[in-house]
Amino acid sequence: MRIVLVGAGNLATRLGVAAKDAGHDVVQVYSRTEQSAATLGTLLGCEAVTHVEQLVADADLYIVALKDAALCDVLPALCKGRENRVFVHTAGSMPMEVFQGHASHYGVVYPMQTFSKARNVDFAAIPVFVEWNDAEARTVIAEFAASLSRKVMPLASADRKYLHLAAVFACNFVNHCYAVADEILAAHGMSFDTMLPLIDETAAKVHALSPAAAQTGPAVRYDENVIGKQRGLLEDFPEALKLYDVLTEGIHLKAKKS
Repeated sequence: MRIVLVGAGNLATRLGVAAKDAGHDVVQVYSRTEQSAATLGTLLGCEAVTHVEQLVADADLYIVALKDAALCDVLPALCKGRENRVFVHTAGSMPMEVFQGHASHYGVVYPMQTFSKARNVDFAAIPVFVEWNDAEARTVIAEFAASLSRKVMPLASADRKYLHLAAVFACNFVNHCYAVADEILAAHGMSFDTMLPLIDETAAKVHALSPAAAQTGPAVRYDENVIGKQRGLLEDFPEALKLYDVLTEGIHLKAKKS
């Protein structure tokens, strides 16, 4: 399958590598930033361009992996002259219908994972959620997704936005808590590495238990002695204190309902 990647960020990079490894021909990469386009183009062995008008008109699939605002901005020029090709975006929170009026065949390929340019991932194990507007788009999208992952599932835009929201809690917010822990430890000469066994076990537990059942710590039982002492330790970390209070209350309220 001949593929054009519109975007050169974290997701585009890992998706491009996975597509190439699956035997697809990634013919072009687009980014408004010349360095980003060139870097990914070199990695994939394809042409890098910085203007949408430079993209070929005969690819089998155009994959748009951009920020939501940039996605909307680029569609008119991207689809012009290519209206009968198949287009997908990779966003969790954008509806499939963003392509409506610009292209005839379109859909979504949403790999639910956190991506970094420098870190390889096993795409075969990543859940990929797909959607399409017609039979032609379905043929191309289903074939492409199945070539990357063993876990391909149809999901409508109305449900995908809630999946994305849940992923923000499970990944982005959790990682922010890691960053707060790192800041606290660093301020007292300790390494974040000491947290890794705890993090690994916490993640492993929810493979066997529900998150609610796996929850531990002073907030569950609302141990005011421990909570009061820890709040005092956060006097020099006012933003962390706000987060501590919100999470403590949330954990305790959920535990009371269980």
